[in-house]
This record gives sequence, structure tokens and C-alpha cells, in this order.
Amino acid sequence: MTKQFATFFLLLFAFAVSAQTEQQKLEKRKAQIQREILENQEKLNSMRNQEKSITTQIEVQKDKIRLKEKLIHTTEKQTRLLNDDLYLTQLKINKLKRELVVIKEDYAEMITKSYKSRSVRSRAMFLLSSENFLQAYKRAQYMKQYASYRKAQGEEIHVKTNKLVEYNTHIEKQKVEKQKLLRENEKERSELLKEKQEQEILVGSIKKDRKKIAAQIKKQQQESRSIDRQIDRLIQKAIDEANRKAALAAAKASPAKASAVKAKVAESPSKIVLTPEAKVVADNFRANKGSLNWPVERGFISLKYGDQPHPMHKSLIVHNSGVEITTEDGDNARAVFGGEVISVIVISPVNKAVIIQHGDYFTIYQNLSSVNVGKGEKVRIKQNLGKIRTNGDTGKTTLKFLIKQNNVYINPETWLSGR
Repeated sequence: MTKQFATFFLLLFAFAVSAQTEQQKLEKRKAQIQREILENQEKLNSMRNQEKSITTQIEVQKDKIRLKEKLIHTTEKQTRLLNDDLYLTQLKINKLKRELVVIKEDYAEMITKSYKSRSVRSRAMFLLSSENFLQAYKRAQYMKQYASYRKAQGEEIHVKTNKLVEYNTHIEKQKVEKQKLLRENEKERSELLKEKQEQEILVGSIKKDRKKIAAQIKKQQQESRSIDRQIDRLIQKAIDEANRKAALAAAKASPAKASAVKAKVAESPSKIVLTPEAKVVADNFRANKGSLNWPVERGFISLKYGDQPHPMHKSLIVHNSGVEITTEDGDNARAVFGGEVISVIVISPVNKAVIIQHGDYFTIYQNLSSVNVGKGEKVRIKQNLGKIRTNGDTGKTTLKFLIKQNNVYINPETWLSGR
């Protein structure tokens, strides 16, 4: 039975150590979440002070609510672990109390017996009344062991009493910590409710201004289509120039080749008639479908290709001719493949685009605040093309990346590596 108790409490001790380690991890995670909440609050305050767009406020508010919920969950987990620790400590206290009762009763009985036979004479008579020497020796050993046992019992009572005081002190500290966690959780729940109420107010104001927001989105879409048309014209110009050069090269070779090139151009004026050299480049580009380098060093696709619901207004459909990749402030765009710069477009003083040709494929890098390459320049894979613009209203740094084969837009996401 003693061995079983020892095993049981060894397991309890191991669990308590594990729980303490888990508590420390949770405390670190909680501190990190709280830092993120403060950062989001600073962003939100900044946006309100500068009268930023209401949709951006809602995005930040959503992040803040999500972090608050994580914080509450972490605190609840801490409370559960503390409850388990409290339970284990209480088990130890109960066991010690039972053991002390038994030991003290045994010790009291021992003291009573010792008192009754306390005189030197009675101990001497106990020895002298032995029937033989062996019995006298055994009685002397018994008396010696009895005295040692009584001393050991007294010491054990002292040790267990001190241990009981230690456990009681520990459990009081645990109870205080639990109350602290409960107060924290209650405070966070109250703040979460407040955040949700604020979000409802923001969403309500958006509903009131729905027509205005729809008009803003429509305007943005018109601007995007206008840029696409500008890109289309420049690429068609590049196609025409490539076909003109192909026709000249064919005419030098033979009349038959010149006629064949002219026939192909007449049949498909929006397609490049590839020279042998250009075909090698196009084939190499095509062979890398699904494994092209990303046009940014780090980032994620924040708006996919094609027609889709607006991120904030699901009932409004937006069109995207490429993908939007959100990265970090100060990051640069980089070439996904080697090629030649055919154009640098200045959309506005703070918004530029670079178009690179790869045979009959074109990659477009849009929303650059500055450009490091020029028209006619040969670029290599991962070469820095320019700095990506950070939006002053949203604070987001986003690159719009497009791929075209001749004059047909294709989904860039299927061409990029999965990382």
C-alpha cells in the first residue's frame, strides 16, 4: 500500500511540474497577445485621429476582437491549470492531515506507555525478570528500538507539520492567483463586449453609407480597368513590334518564310510570331508553371484573381485581373523570371508599373513607388525592380502582380511556387 501511495504522489508531482511549465508558456503567450492588442489599439486610434476609411477601422477592430478572444481563452486555460494544481495541493494536505492524526495518536499512546513505565526500576525489573540471558538481550534490544522509534515518530510529526504549513501557504497563494485570473478574465470579457459594440456601430455606419462605398468601389474598379487597358495597349504595341522584327528577319531569309510570317500575323494579330530565340524563352517560362519565384521576398495573397466578393462587402463583386500580394513596408518587387523590360508605366507620381517580356508571356508589377529598371533592360530572376508603395490610408504595402500570354490574362496564383 505504501509503495502504491508513493507511486501515486510521484505522478502527482510530475503533473504539477508539467502544469507549472505550461503556466509559464501561457503567461508568455498572454503577454504577446496583449502586446498585439496594444499595437492594434494604436493603429485604431491613429486611424480615428486621421479620419481614415471606416472599412479599414473595421478590419483592425476585427483583429483586435480576435486577439481579445484569444487572450480570454488563454486566461481560461491558465485558470483550469490552476484549479488542477489547487486540487492536487488539497489532496496532499488531506493525506498529510490523515497521516498526522494516525502518527499523533500512535505517539500519544507511546508516550502514555512510556510514562507508566518511566522509572529506572521498572525497566530494570523488566530486564531482571527475564527467564534467560537470550530473553534479557532481546528485551534490552526491544527497549532500545522502542526509544528510537519514539524519537523517529516525534521527528516525523515535526516534518509533516512543517510540510502541512508549507502546503497551506502554497494553496493560499494559488487561491489569490486564481482570483487575480478571474478578475482579469472578467475585465477582458467586459472590454471584448465593448469592442463588439464599437464594431456594430462601425458596421452600422457602413450600412448607412452603403451607396457611397459602392460608388467608391465602382470608381476603384474603373481605375483598375483603365490601367488594364493601358497595359493591354502597351503589350499589343510590343506584339506588333515583335512581329515586325520577325517579318523583317523572315524576309531576309526567304520570300516563303516572309509569306508564312505575314500569314500568321494576319490570322492572329494579337499573338507574337516567335523567333527561335523567343520560343526558347517562352518554353522555359512555360516549363516553370507552378514553380515561379514569388515577386516579393515575403508576403501573402490578399486578393485573388478573377471575379469575387469584395473582402468587406460580400454582396459587391469586384474584378481582379491579377493577384494582390500584401507584404511588409519597405519591401521591393522582384522579377519572377529572366526577361526584357518593355515598358515602365507612370500611373501616378506615386504609382508605377513595370512590364517584362518572356517570349510571348508578360509579367506586370504594379503599385511601385519607385522603379530601378528602364525600358529595354535585360533582367534576371529575383532582380530588384523597385520599391512597393505603402498605402497612406490603409497602411498596407501591396503589390499587384499580373501574367499575360500575348493579350490574354491568366491566373498568376497557378504559376507561382507553393513555397
